Amino acid sequence: MQDKNNRWILAAQCASRLGTVDVVTRFLKEQRCYITEQQSFDDRLSGRFFIRTEFHPEDEAFDAHAFQSGFAERADDFGMSFELTAPGTRMPVVIMVSKADHCLNDLLYRYRIGQLPIDIRAIVSNHPDLATLAEWHDIPFRHLPITPQTKAEQEAQVWKIVATTGAELVILARYMQVLSSEMCGKLAGKAINIHHSLLPGFKGARPYHQAYEKGVKLVGATAHYINDDLDEGPIITQGVEPVSHADYPEDLVAKGRDIECITLARAVTLHVDRRVFLHASRTVVFDR
Repeated sequence: MQDKNNRWILAAQCASRLGTVDVVTRFLKEQRCYITEQQSFDDRLSGRFFIRTEFHPEDEAFDAHAFQSGFAERADDFGMSFELTAPGTRMPVVIMVSKADHCLNDLLYRYRIGQLPIDIRAIVSNHPDLATLAEWHDIPFRHLPITPQTKAEQEAQVWKIVATTGAELVILARYMQVLSSEMCGKLAGKAINIHHSLLPGFKGARPYHQAYEKGVKLVGATAHYINDDLDEGPIITQGVEPVSHADYPEDLVAKGRDIECITLARAVTLHVDRRVFLHASRTVVFDR
């Protein structure tokens, strides 16, 4: 029977060419590794190939270093970049918040019960409101207020926290500040944001109240990697919830909060499970 605690993940991508699947599966067979799940995609428009494989070694004396070295030689012939993830890996993360606590609460709950394989190294906020919540979970909380005049200094402090904690992912759990171009560049592919998705688009204050006035029939949320274009980074996942004329502004807000929590948690799960491949301005997502 497969040991779920012995699940290794090999995620790779390269230019499209003959033998891309074979180079992975043949090497795994030679190393006596049993494939338990595999997904691949060849993007004919970009000419790019993506593959994610879960496996467990048949031999107890599995040498991860030797495996990586051996596969690197095969992958080099294809110009293939890859990442090998060991069982039980918990990705180190920093969470950034402002005053709203719904997304943070949801992430902390999933983290507490072991549903999210992450290691929260710090919670950073431009307001002090959620310090007690962080302290209850025994997670370091850093209050870093920000003004237009102190933005550069504050972001330098944030980056220092990310660097010193070894965080591999930054989660913007309703952090209501626009990151600078420099910060977006540093966190490219390593920061996930969540925001509402309403049709037509409503920006600015009280978007759900604007949506109510227009009689929208759907509310939703989008989780995406950040980039220099506000709320227009590569999309990881989206969620949607139907509403009706009987839903008042407070109902839309409540449904919006719920779908934001679910959508953000799903995006984080997909990212840490190495199911998201980022290429240019798009993502390839191998969902479950």
